[in-house]
Amino acid sequence: MHENLHFCTAPMASNTQNNKTRRPSKSSKRKKWSFFAYALPFILALVLLLLLRKAFHTKDNGQFESYDAFHIKIPKGYDIHGVDVSYFQDRFSWEALKNAQEKDTKIGFVFIKATEGITRQDKMFAANWTNAGKVGMPRGAYHYFIASRDGEKQAQNFIKNVHLQEGDLPPVLDVEHVQNASKEQMQKEVKAWINTIEAHYGVKPIIYTFISFYRDYLGSDFDQYPLWIAHYQKHTLPRINRSWLFWQHDEQGQVKGIRSKLDFNVFNGDSSDFENLLIH
Repeated sequence: MHENLHFCTAPMASNTQNNKTRRPSKSSKRKKWSFFAYALPFILALVLLLLLRKAFHTKDNGQFESYDAFHIKIPKGYDIHGVDVSYFQDRFSWEALKNAQEKDTKIGFVFIKATEGITRQDKMFAANWTNAGKVGMPRGAYHYFIASRDGEKQAQNFIKNVHLQEGDLPPVLDVEHVQNASKEQMQKEVKAWINTIEAHYGVKPIIYTFISFYRDYLGSDFDQYPLWIAHYQKHTLPRINRSWLFWQHDEQGQVKGIRSKLDFNVFNGDSSDFENLLIH
């Protein structure tokens, strides 16, 4: 029996010795751990890059794409684009504006300056309004607000000159300056303009302004009204704590056949949203 035990233990010792030779050495283990330690930051960076790339391909990503036809960069993710015009553009080819296109982007609407203050009218409004209708371009009219003047009288100036029809965009109040009015007086006159316009046309007017002006002088008292935000100093999304309907993202746009530069805008919605916005 002792001899059998001795006979059996010999190969076991040999197997143990073979197993020891097959185990990785401590230095080999250290090398593997060192590899993973160096590789891990690169792997994490790659995963983060892929996640960011996916995020930047959503609608609200702040990415812009260059358009040679318009000589500007346009924010990605928006289907409906437009411009705003006034006497500054003088006379131009509305057919050129209607037909301007690059890739799948074309001009789908236009806002036209109509009035200013209590007595002034834009000298090109009548011609621009008529020509926009002739080429079948969705059109809207805006009033440049003088904060120190009577808001109701300014609204009557707009009403006298702007006859909206089915398929037109809602009226727009362009308010950018306090001028010689106090904040309280300015807000009072803005509300008077809005209330008069809404009672006459039966739709909520759109407010156009800059982010800082809205934050400092309008704010939550006007959050129930659609917002057209001006933000074209940098190629970034408008940073404002409320929804917006239109975004004026560039003031240096160009269209072949029009000598003056144009303000370019995007609509924050799809074709159904845009159709629902129009006067019916």
